[in-house]
Amino acid sequence: MKAHEPLRIGIAGLGTVGSGLLMLLAEHSGAIAEKCGRPVAIAGVCARSREEPGAKLTGAPWFGDPVALAVSADIDVFVELMGGDKGPALESVKAALGAGKHVVTANKALLARHGAELAALAEKSGVALNFEAAVAGGIPIVKTLRESLLGNSISRVYGILNGTSNYILTRMQREGLPFAEVLAEAQALGYAEADPTFDVDGQDAGHKLSLLAALAFGVRPDFSAVHLEGIRGITPADFRAADELGYRIKLLAVAARTASGIEARVSPTMIPKSSALASVDGVLNCVAVDGDFVGQIILAGPGAGSRPTASAVASDIIDIARGHMGPPFILPAAKLKSHSLSQMRTHEGGYYIRLSVFDRPGAIAAIATRMAEQRISLESVVQKREAPDLPGFGRPGHEGDPTPVVLITHRTREDLLRSALELIVKDGHVEGAAQMIRIEAL
Repeated sequence: MKAHEPLRIGIAGLGTVGSGLLMLLAEHSGAIAEKCGRPVAIAGVCARSREEPGAKLTGAPWFGDPVALAVSADIDVFVELMGGDKGPALESVKAALGAGKHVVTANKALLARHGAELAALAEKSGVALNFEAAVAGGIPIVKTLRESLLGNSISRVYGILNGTSNYILTRMQREGLPFAEVLAEAQALGYAEADPTFDVDGQDAGHKLSLLAALAFGVRPDFSAVHLEGIRGITPADFRAADELGYRIKLLAVAARTASGIEARVSPTMIPKSSALASVDGVLNCVAVDGDFVGQIILAGPGAGSRPTASAVASDIIDIARGHMGPPFILPAAKLKSHSLSQMRTHEGGYYIRLSVFDRPGAIAAIATRMAEQRISLESVVQKREAPDLPGFGRPGHEGDPTPVVLITHRTREDLLRSALELIVKDGHVEGAAQMIRIEAL
């Protein structure tokens, strides 16, 4: 294809992101053509219905089948914005790559489960598979890892990767509200889906983290290798304790090199108030990378939405128009390693533990003894009764009633801590299960 000829794109999916992309390409068509040395033309579109808002923004040829659009001789680039890790999304992307079409996608679930296979198809056909919009919306973290940090050995990539959960935790922290109440409000405002499982249980962040781990550590994208814990169990009591101890609670996604392999986890985490990530509130996302030469870099911004995500999709299209290509996950697909997965039982770090301890002689000493038996050193032990207008962190009562006790450990191994907690529960000194939140040193 000659440089001055249009780059012809076919867009499958005309919802929030697809509509945003159409608007961006219409508003910036001249500037894009000037920057690329060639125009970008919409040569076909496909959606579930012609009645979708985005379908009314273009006069491009209509395709009822995304696979037909993917293999059309009239397009050079297939832009997949449908979502889903199977069905039409998987079938059409595989068809496009097999037909020698470049692919741009915002589909983190698809890549988290089939990324290595799709990367191999792209390399075999000599085409691009770009996915900047699949991680953190408008934040250019994929390009940063693919290009800017190639001279570094990455030790850790981590961040706040889900805006819905971050919004819920921010409201809980600021206003002392319980999870269920804030979730209902987020659903009413459209920040959370009717079924919030994907967001609040860590799946969305886990998909994104599997892609970041692949880029940072040269491993195959593998969603099943990511340890997931959601935010449903976090209470106002935990936020009050965290605040007093100098921490904020965030749903943190972390992928790191350890002595036993790559550890990848999404879980509620206490981070110091002084850290940059602690101030990332509301629906914003933030990604940080630790490199041996660059040190720590932090990127923050909108992690979702029509315009920010469309911006990321457009950047991938422009790269193709300029002829910029490389293996999707930096290394050729055949050289991507399988996860040498670090089990969470070997995780080492500090921990916050909240127990409801029966207020009777010897209970605290017995708990400390169980910790010592597992070689766990305690940084602090805080026992208090709270006023009745502060529900969830304890209640006034008589001797023998359960009282909240907060433990902060020094660095220890998770399997040792879990063993100690099992014994503490069996000893009968506590009511209910222990609340355990990891502490991340940032």
